[in-house]
Amino acid sequence: MSGLVAGKVALVTGAGSGIGRASALAFAREGARVVVSDIDEASGEAVALEISLAGGEVRFARCDVTRESDVAALVRTAVSAFGRLDCAHNNAGGPGKGGLVQDIPAEEWNAILALNLTGVFLCMKHEIPLMIAQGAGVIVNTASGAGLVAVPLLAHYAAAKHGVLGLTKTAARENAKTGVRVNAICPGSVETPALRAHMAKDPAIAKGILATQPGGRLGTPDEIAEAVIWLCSDRASFVTGESFVVDGGAVAR
Repeated sequence: MSGLVAGKVALVTGAGSGIGRASALAFAREGARVVVSDIDEASGEAVALEISLAGGEVRFARCDVTRESDVAALVRTAVSAFGRLDCAHNNAGGPGKGGLVQDIPAEEWNAILALNLTGVFLCMKHEIPLMIAQGAGVIVNTASGAGLVAVPLLAHYAAAKHGVLGLTKTAARENAKTGVRVNAICPGSVETPALRAHMAKDPAIAKGILATQPGGRLGTPDEIAEAVIWLCSDRASFVTGESFVVDGGAVAR
C-alpha cells in the first residue's frame, strides 16, 4: 500500500458497483476512511462489508443524489462518522434508455439530467462549504467521453455529462483560492455490469462499442479508480478544473 490518501476521509456516490465500487475499494486500499453511498442498499452495504473485512474503516449511507435532503444527510454522515471530509467522488449516474432527440420523452430527459447533472451539483453544494471551512478538500466528478463528443441516441446523457464539465470548471475557478480542488474524470467504455448487459443485448452493439476502442478492449473500473485516487492525492496538488480523460484513446483525434 503506497498510502496516496492515507489519513483522509473519502466519500463515493454510486459506490455499489462498477467504477464507484472500484473507487471506494481503492480509497480504502490507499489508506482513507470511506463513506460508501448508493441508492441500492444491498449493493452498497456489500461494498462496505468488503472494505471492512479487508481492515478498512467504512460507513454505508443510502443516498438518492437527486434529493437534496438525502445529499445533505450523506455529507453529515461523513462528518459524524469521521469528523471531516477530504475527498469526494461524485460518481452516481447512468445513461437511461435513450433514442433520437425528438423521441426522448420529457420525463426521461428530466430524470437523466437530474441523476447525472443535478446530482453532481447537489453533492458539490453540500461538500464545498464543509471543505472551505476545513481549508482544503478535493472533489472528483464523474463525467464521460460523452461529455466531450456527440453520442447519437443518448442526447440527454451527453448533455448532462457536458454539463458536468462546465460545472466542474466553474467550481474549480470559484474555489481556486479556497484550498478546494475540483476536477472531472471522463471514462470511456468501461467493463461494468451495466455495460456488459447492454452489449449482450445485440452482437452489433458489442461490435460497435469495441470499434470505438483503439486498443481493442474495454477499460476496467480499477483503471478509472486509479485516476480518481491520483487526483485526490497531494501529488495532484496543482491540478484543478481539469477534465481527465481515461478512455484508451477513444476520443483522441
